[in-house]
Amino acid sequence: MNGRLLALLLPALLLVGCGTSRPRPSHAGAGGSHAQGRHGGFRDDISRPQSSRYRDSDDSVPPPIDVSRIPEPVPKVEPRSLYGNKSPYTVLGKTYRVLPTARGYDERGIASFYGAKFHGYKTSSLEDYDMYAFSAAHKTLPLPSYARVTNLENGKSVIVRINDRGPFHENRLIDLSYAAAVKIGIWPKGTGLVEVRAIDPAHPDEDLARTGEPGAPAAVPTVDAHAAIYLQVGAFADLANADRVASRLRSARLAPVQVIDAQVDGRDIRRVRVGPLADAEQADQVATQIEQLGLPRPQVAVD
Repeated sequence: MNGRLLALLLPALLLVGCGTSRPRPSHAGAGGSHAQGRHGGFRDDISRPQSSRYRDSDDSVPPPIDVSRIPEPVPKVEPRSLYGNKSPYTVLGKTYRVLPTARGYDERGIASFYGAKFHGYKTSSLEDYDMYAFSAAHKTLPLPSYARVTNLENGKSVIVRINDRGPFHENRLIDLSYAAAVKIGIWPKGTGLVEVRAIDPAHPDEDLARTGEPGAPAAVPTVDAHAAIYLQVGAFADLANADRVASRLRSARLAPVQVIDAQVDGRDIRRVRVGPLADAEQADQVATQIEQLGLPRPQVAVD
């Protein structure tokens, strides 16, 4: 692929994952330089701007599906994709760095999902997005890679193959395919609290040592009735600054404020957090209100 076409592709490819909650079947239009999509017999014009690339303006989902008939991907060693692994890259003014390996990755946060608007269109790795396969979009894990995603509210989990970038909605950790969202109960609500644990097929001995099961991630978390969303406004070495920020937040009466003492690399720090919050929607609302106070946009923390 020549350099000019690659330059046209990158801005569009980096924005594929979206994380909305209700998809309708979609079909792509024609024109320009095209990449053939497998689904629906259409061609995906990946040279077009993101705003006009998809036929549907809103995401949607088909009727409920029987995910018990869909096989989970079997993790295997794969070469890095030629596309979607540029590092660093910038989307919507924020810069991200792709991790050198998925090995050891383990994070908790909010999952969303994407559906029919993107079905059959190209992912950031130039594979076709299939909403009926167990796949996902992630901002920093290498493409492709594998992870087990567990819904912390019901204990259900699924192995996904990560082949896309996103979600670029603030405060979202991972965008699941429609099938994966159904499998673990993120659909129909649209969001949920999850743990994402990478699977490293190049080191199955490590997985075996941790879990007794070859090819598996570290022990799968069970239902956590106390899992809750918090917003971390900052971690301060200057303890007086932490107290001042906490005081501003308490005066605003947005939600309960916590000040937690911790040690990082031998240094005393003080974390200022807001929460617990009821759900992702409240977290989004409170995060915006915190920004309106003139404070940095907070990061999601799930305990």
